Amino acid sequence: MSRPEPVEERTGAGVLMMALAVTGFTCIDSSAKWLILSGLPALQVVFARYTGHFIVAVLLFGLRDPGSFRSNAPLRQVMRSVFLLGSTALNFTALQYLPLTVTTTIMFAGPIVVTLLAIPLLGETVGLRRILAVCMGFVGVLVVMQPWGAEFHPAMLLSLGALTMASLYFIMTRKLAGVEANATQQIWSSGIAATALMPFVLGNWVWPEGDAWIAFCLIGCFGAGGHIAVTTAHRWADASILAPVIYIQIVLAAVAGIVLFDSWPTLWTLGGGAIIVASGLYIWQRERATRGRVRRPVPATR
Repeated sequence: MSRPEPVEERTGAGVLMMALAVTGFTCIDSSAKWLILSGLPALQVVFARYTGHFIVAVLLFGLRDPGSFRSNAPLRQVMRSVFLLGSTALNFTALQYLPLTVTTTIMFAGPIVVTLLAIPLLGETVGLRRILAVCMGFVGVLVVMQPWGAEFHPAMLLSLGALTMASLYFIMTRKLAGVEANATQQIWSSGIAATALMPFVLGNWVWPEGDAWIAFCLIGCFGAGGHIAVTTAHRWADASILAPVIYIQIVLAAVAGIVLFDSWPTLWTLGGGAIIVASGLYIWQRERATRGRVRRPVPATR
């Protein structure tokens, strides 16, 4: 059984590692949209993403340490893997219909959802002002989605589902920090997803053509790199500190959307995104102020 790396107080390095992870996530989404627009089924793209991730994880960790295949907390590993797979499948399906900037901006509400989920799942206390900031953040989500207007697309509901699943994934990642080795987390999350999807995609396989081969071969590498980085980041710093780092993705997603898909963000997307970012940053600031006054004990993870 692979020995878990200890939780470390390396906040600066954790933030930088999270920024690297966010860059990888943008590359995953861009590759997925490219492949789906090229004619590949969304589930096959999800399968390619996790199969590539699994191959990289086995080459990097499994061959060197066979104990990486055994888990110290198998139930939590399965739950984490299911949350990640659900988020990816919902997000990739939404990308078939929505601009990259819209799906990315909705996912920016992640720190807000993590704040709410941290109450029952991590035993954290959240004050009234942070609850009000959470409400304001969801107002920003509504501005992006525009459920009252013609710009609303039902696929935005898929993005909301992806947001919820991703937030649960981040919570479970933190709960496994110091309990499970990074190597085991990568092998289990990618292996479970690839195995679960295999029966649904092999019978209707579509090979990529032309430049789509580039994205097809790299999407798994982006997935492995991004999630190895995010797992390491959560071992080095608290989830509440890392969560706002995802906001750099608005720039990355906008650039990718313009360069790859000739898709410019709308004023509604930018305005709603600004509200979400402001709310998330306020939650982050309140969290730091609270930690500055009282160092709360870390919830038990065993």
